[in-house]
Amino acid sequence: MTGEFRHGLVIGKFYPPHRGHEYLIGRAAAACEAVTVLVMAAAHESVPLADRVAWLREAFAAGPGVSVLGAPCDAPVDYGDRAVWAAQVAVMRAALAVAGRPPVDAVFASESYGAELADWFGARAVSVDPARSAVPVSGTAVRSGLAEYWDFLSPPVRAGLAARIVVVGAESTGTTTVARDLADHFRNRGGAWARTRCVPEHGRDYTGAKWEMARAAAAAAGQEAPDLQALVWTREDFDAVADGQTRREEAAAREGSPVLVCDTDAFATSVWERRYLGEDARAVGSQPWAAAPGLPRHDVYLLTAHEGVPWDDDGMREGDLEIRAAMTGWFALGLTRAGHSWVLLSGSREERLRLAARTAESVLSRRTGFGAAAGERTP
Repeated sequence: MTGEFRHGLVIGKFYPPHRGHEYLIGRAAAACEAVTVLVMAAAHESVPLADRVAWLREAFAAGPGVSVLGAPCDAPVDYGDRAVWAAQVAVMRAALAVAGRPPVDAVFASESYGAELADWFGARAVSVDPARSAVPVSGTAVRSGLAEYWDFLSPPVRAGLAARIVVVGAESTGTTTVARDLADHFRNRGGAWARTRCVPEHGRDYTGAKWEMARAAAAAAGQEAPDLQALVWTREDFDAVADGQTRREEAAAREGSPVLVCDTDAFATSVWERRYLGEDARAVGSQPWAAAPGLPRHDVYLLTAHEGVPWDDDGMREGDLEIRAAMTGWFALGLTRAGHSWVLLSGSREERLRLAARTAESVLSRRTGFGAAAGERTP
């Protein structure tokens, strides 16, 4: 950081934030003692202002001197209208004043409006990569082809934009099969899609570890190794499973493609708590990690029906047809009470995958179809 300027300003919609924006902000940070990034969003745009601010704050959390602010602004965009300029700049000035930011002495921009914006602030204009040669991307390009420009997005932006599909269901109803098949459906597209992740069940690994500990304890005491059914479960166990599942999901969302497939989630853990704790269980979906705002955003749940699926005991399962039927009902009622969108998958493996893929494609189309920006650029 050279400190050539005391306070630099970067203005934009960041709809969504991309590597070009980060390059611009990084150049400003290198030349200023302090930088304010002001995100301005119109109400009709599909990515919430709070998300854009949060993503940029995470991206620059480790760097000193960068402050990210957000301001809603529904003034039109018209570079030839001085009244529009005055309306936009008024919002900018107010946002800076409310945050207690110092006077601006440099405006950093990659767009041609930077010079005029600097004049409004009585500051120097600093143009950064106007030809997009250093980072060949723009917000318009990302909005028109999200998958094509997926690698130009930082991990928190990927996690926020990815369509999230969760497959849930009772034991031995084909949830893992559907989840893997659906992930393969998208991977086969190639490109960024080849990195589509299928988040595995944390609860299965947790159960294996818990069972191994119980067997080790029995061996140390000279006792017979316990069966799986002998394990004693507590609320704390399910809290740990839900937390681990969410951490796996968030990590995968940052590394994968525009769609994330989850083989269960924290909400499903609340149904499993009812399965194992009975009357001692908390109501389905009432746990902090299973209810908004504790639950990560999920676009749709795919519920695997128990009918027509033979019981497959792989050594880590316990139950029967009766409990499977009951759990399918618990999932359906619990998801409905919580206000989650869900689709029942039934029939053959091929039929289930076909419906799962159609549902996921519809969700993906909605998630990647950005609402039009309020003008191509913010002045």
